[in-house]
Amino acid sequence: MKYYLLPYGKGQIEIKVENRFHIDEIHPADTNPTKDAESVILRCLENPLSKQKLNDFIGADSIGIAVNDKTRPIPKPNPLPLLLDHLDTLGFSRNSIKLFIGTGTHTPMSPHDYGMILPQTIINDYRIISHDCDTSEIIDLGKTSYGTPIKVNQEFYSCQLKITIGNIEPHHFMGFSGGVKTAAIGLASRETITHNHAMLIDDQARSGTYDRNPLRRDIEEIGKKLNIHFTLGSILEEDKSILGLFFGHPKAVMEAAIPKIRSIFGVEIAEPYDLVIASPGGYPKDINLYQAEKGLTHAALITREGGNVILLAECSEGSGSQTFEDYMTNSESFQSIINDFSNGFFKIGPHKAFQIAREAKRVKLTLVSDLPSEVVGKWKLTSGKPGEINRVIDQYTANLPDNSRIAILPAATRTMTELKIENE
Repeated sequence: MKYYLLPYGKGQIEIKVENRFHIDEIHPADTNPTKDAESVILRCLENPLSKQKLNDFIGADSIGIAVNDKTRPIPKPNPLPLLLDHLDTLGFSRNSIKLFIGTGTHTPMSPHDYGMILPQTIINDYRIISHDCDTSEIIDLGKTSYGTPIKVNQEFYSCQLKITIGNIEPHHFMGFSGGVKTAAIGLASRETITHNHAMLIDDQARSGTYDRNPLRRDIEEIGKKLNIHFTLGSILEEDKSILGLFFGHPKAVMEAAIPKIRSIFGVEIAEPYDLVIASPGGYPKDINLYQAEKGLTHAALITREGGNVILLAECSEGSGSQTFEDYMTNSESFQSIINDFSNGFFKIGPHKAFQIAREAKRVKLTLVSDLPSEVVGKWKLTSGKPGEINRVIDQYTANLPDNSRIAILPAATRTMTELKIENE
């Protein structure tokens, strides 16, 4: 018997698999955290990947800094306090700085929850605005070449200096997260996000695709229209320590970061697996099904037709989307969901149902979570409990021949899997 520890919520779950199988534990490449990360962050701030420097904006009376909400991991150390200290050192007034929490279509964060992502000193000293895609004041900046309405947070757009802070990693349909996305999607209207995300049915809307990905190209256009001056982007280890840090113009940051991401997180697989047991990576990547589904995409990609995927995701905040729940519950089948989207239907929330349905058409899915089994059943998924994980695994492996292929993905959201045979 072989034993493995997989992240689950803020803890871990031990699983066991019989030795008679071919088992691969698939991780991103071995890396070493950045030494003296605080000094590296400061050097990046002083030497950006662009001609412009922060010094060029001294005198600006309004600085907008877009940050991620609670669904994204916070780097260790957190670059935000260091950025704010650096701005303070340069002479920028604290009263001129506004922090915008980019929530996209997620539920806006209340002041009571700011401590989940921000140190108390920052909460005390700076103005914080949690974006609401439905109620925040929006400015209309026209349309992208893809026809997406550029409707974004007006207060952020009006700032003389605009900075985004975020983590850069593989994204299951956007290609890569980070860069302008923190503002171009995080601070956009629901109409903008919906039109952009509707392109996820495109064949190029997949993990690791950047230049040809219509969604990513679209948000780059939005970011350009927003005139975002700087991005502070981090590449993180699973424990949230910093593996890479980039600061400068958003395009320059992405161009520098993506090759490093591919070298760390890209994994080529020779042939598909009969069973894939995957964790999105623990909290906050499994805070709800809305986030955990990102790990499912990478797991299903390396699963054979008719194979099985077991996704371990605590989902402490449920599905993360009531519209997803309503749509999934009322749909007749996974095929009917695929038919709806193929016929032009699209809505944020239900789009997660489409992504799940697309995988469920090929492989059998089991969600091991803290959610009630009857709730998971309404979403047309097989349910399992964390305390019964090994029984669930035994059920799937009982009839598998010796040397069947099984993969363990402890960091499925960040592991950019790719089948070699698909490219031959």
